[in-house]
Amino acid sequence: MAEKYKNFINGVWKEPDGGKYNENRNPANNDDLIGLFPTSTENDVNEAVAAAKAAFDKWRLVPAPKRGDVLKVVGDIMLKRKDEIAFEMTREMGKVFAETKGDTQEGIDTAYYAASEGRRLFGINTPSELPDKMNLSFRVPIGVAGIITPWNFPMAIPTWKIFPALVTGNTVVFKPAELTPKTATTLVEIIDEAMKSVLGKDYIPGVINLVHGKGRTVGEAFLAHPDINLISFTGSTEVGKRINESGGKMLKRISLELGGKNAQIVMPDADFDLAIDAVLWGAFGTTGQRCTATSRLILHKDIHDEFVDKLLARVKKLKLGYGNDNGVDVGPCVSEAQRNTVDSYVKIGLEEDKATLVAGGKIASGPGLEKGWFYEPTIFINVKPEHRIAKEEIFGPVLAVIKCEDLDDSIRILNNTEYGLSSSIFTKNVNDAFKAVRDIQAGITYINGATIGAEAHMPFGGVKGTGNGHREGGWTVYEFYTEWKAVYIDYSGKLQRAQIDNY
Repeated sequence: MAEKYKNFINGVWKEPDGGKYNENRNPANNDDLIGLFPTSTENDVNEAVAAAKAAFDKWRLVPAPKRGDVLKVVGDIMLKRKDEIAFEMTREMGKVFAETKGDTQEGIDTAYYAASEGRRLFGINTPSELPDKMNLSFRVPIGVAGIITPWNFPMAIPTWKIFPALVTGNTVVFKPAELTPKTATTLVEIIDEAMKSVLGKDYIPGVINLVHGKGRTVGEAFLAHPDINLISFTGSTEVGKRINESGGKMLKRISLELGGKNAQIVMPDADFDLAIDAVLWGAFGTTGQRCTATSRLILHKDIHDEFVDKLLARVKKLKLGYGNDNGVDVGPCVSEAQRNTVDSYVKIGLEEDKATLVAGGKIASGPGLEKGWFYEPTIFINVKPEHRIAKEEIFGPVLAVIKCEDLDDSIRILNNTEYGLSSSIFTKNVNDAFKAVRDIQAGITYINGATIGAEAHMPFGGVKGTGNGHREGGWTVYEFYTEWKAVYIDYSGKLQRAQIDNY
């Protein structure tokens, strides 16, 4: 019998209101039932938010370095359990074991970074314009943070959001993706273990709460709840717009990390072998299911044919299979629905004027692939910038190759999308590299590197339709989870008027 998992509310693992559960299965083998997870209701959300709100009054008063100590222990536990977490993550969402180890390591790095930020939540002090007066400023927590995360990085992305929220003194209600509830459960177990270890008798229930369930129920309840003060969401642009519209009406602080249609440019002077390594990793790592995935390859006309020939030779060698098996390069799509989406876009590509399928283009078959949601790594050439497969996010192993005339043309093509998350250019010309950095419209630009591979201590996010201006990662995310308080201390012994009343 499959194990039944629970929500975590106010320090207790609880059955969902209504008692309904949803199956979680291995996308590489649909016969493998991982567990049953709660299909929660609005009542579960209300209970979790009430717990988080009550806990906030105590948690905000715990010194920030002490809150950082909790996250240091979280990182230590994750490090000890790294291989176990990675194995189960691969089983749950499909990407290969080396990638889920990297996903877990990102969480470990984020924990240690957040732990150190507990001692670096700096304010800014400036001179007063008046005598015998001091001006100070402090960053203070906001309240209850509603965290909504996707399935493609089920450990890394929740840690990007939850750890900064906690170390700055906020409390959390966490709704993970329906397709990756077990990794989320493991993360919350670890956080609670660390809380008890560090705080001991001063343990505060309700600081971290976990509510599983569907976006249209749990997510909507987050938006409607007056006691959720801020929401951080990673997912589709369509859902992000809905969150921004609904949450904005209640003046909630909202951070959105949304879609991408990222491109890698290759100039004639590039290191071909390096550029091919990068596009293979960027396009087919995580089966193309990354917001930073390389979904467009922009090749200078002088090298187009040679580069494509070399790329196709490498693509043929990629091995599909269960990500916990040795030698596997590409895992399955996360679900049947996602594979169907990929296949529908391939059909669109086949109908685009002059676009030519040169690799893949169909559901993968063969030994070990029969019970999973596998799709062949797919490449189209002769793609035009206006084609749908060159403009719309597919979120699967599909690469659109576009020919360009020169550097300026390549940048125009790269910018010809509603998104602006990640970008890459391969060139040995330092002038071209700096021009690309200046002119590419994206939150991230790599020089001679793949479009994937962001580091935990750097800002992460994009422009245009990719988000609403906030950033995950690095020092910048701490601005989202805090508000500034200005403090004036007047020790003159008399009422002094500032410039607004003096001039």
